[in-house]
Amino acid sequence: MTLPNFAENLQKYADLTVNTGIGVKNGDTVYIQIAVDQAPLARLLTAAAYKAGAAEVLVQWNDDTISRLDMQNKDDDRLFNIPNFITDQFDYWLDHNAKRITVISADPDNLKGIDADRVATYQDAYGKAYGKLLNAISSNKISWTIIAAASAKWAEKVFPDAANPEAATDQLWDQIFKTTRIYTDDPAVAWQKHDQTLRERAAWLNQEQFDHLHYTAPGTDLTVGLPKNHIWEGAGSFNPRGEEFMANMPTEEVFTAPDFRRIDGTVASTKPLAYAGNILEGMHFTFKDGQVVEAHADKGDAVLQNLLNIPGARSLGEVSLVPDPSPISQSGITFFNTLFDENASDHMALGQAYPFSVENGIDMTEEELITAGMNRSQTHVDFMMGSAEMNIDGIKADGTVTLIFRNGDWA
Repeated sequence: MTLPNFAENLQKYADLTVNTGIGVKNGDTVYIQIAVDQAPLARLLTAAAYKAGAAEVLVQWNDDTISRLDMQNKDDDRLFNIPNFITDQFDYWLDHNAKRITVISADPDNLKGIDADRVATYQDAYGKAYGKLLNAISSNKISWTIIAAASAKWAEKVFPDAANPEAATDQLWDQIFKTTRIYTDDPAVAWQKHDQTLRERAAWLNQEQFDHLHYTAPGTDLTVGLPKNHIWEGAGSFNPRGEEFMANMPTEEVFTAPDFRRIDGTVASTKPLAYAGNILEGMHFTFKDGQVVEAHADKGDAVLQNLLNIPGARSLGEVSLVPDPSPISQSGITFFNTLFDENASDHMALGQAYPFSVENGIDMTEEELITAGMNRSQTHVDFMMGSAEMNIDGIKADGTVTLIFRNGDWA
């Protein structure tokens, strides 16, 4: 690693993740999901969590090579039946209100060439086992954050013209530090200011309470209904104990849930999507009465069709507004990673809606959430559909039209 002051900045990154990302307090249980080649960061995160008062820090390791070998070779009855010790682990985390740090660094092409049906069947089985924990996460019942770490395979995908893997990894770490405000004098203060800016945008949208949104851009002409008493959020969220956390670092979005029954028209993706170890490009969707009735991807279509076969994945669970002038967009870099690419572009998510996106949603039953228009699913997959040509109108129940975005930016 030749990036200047790397060790110092990695320490700042770990401290920011623990203290601003999930807000560790005395007595907390923390679990960290991270790749084995990111062990130096895992150690810093663990030390920072204990310094902040954590009672216990649990590390769940993963490895791209082993994940691919498992997907290629594991017997079907072992791959598609999630063992009890995995679900017991999830239950333990839930029982202790564990705060989650997920560190993503995987090769976007790690499962390229593997039978898409096999991958989809595993994801369906894992999704069912993960369902209770996913519901807690999507309801903000526990604090969680997703951050990134540069790996050589991912970095080479993002920076194919770099002199060597080390140079590419340096470039990717540099972007990670820039977009998470690590290079500022006090990253925590910088995040507080950024949080306030996004909250002001969300507050205006909450006051307006539009009945639906109308998106228009090349390849897109889509109307998206919004639930009554929907809630827009930006940057920070709060768990039931009133503790703030940053679910995504970086983040440039304000977001809410659509009414999954009132989505009509067409929408085209504008950036590649890294999903299930594959890259999907050139996606087009047609919606009628809230459901995808036609979909195609120029690249990765079989993976897309398997995604859409997951219950609830044919409707939307999130709509997010991201101005094209945002720093990640203006970098001109495609990261092949949703954490970054979704913060360079307006995006939508197929699948699960976050219950906190509607008033009193976290206290609703599944049936009440459905009645309120909140999509339910085992998955939540964001795809990017914004651009510098995107126009968005907010339309109230009486037909009043308000400009929200023009040419990819706030009107």
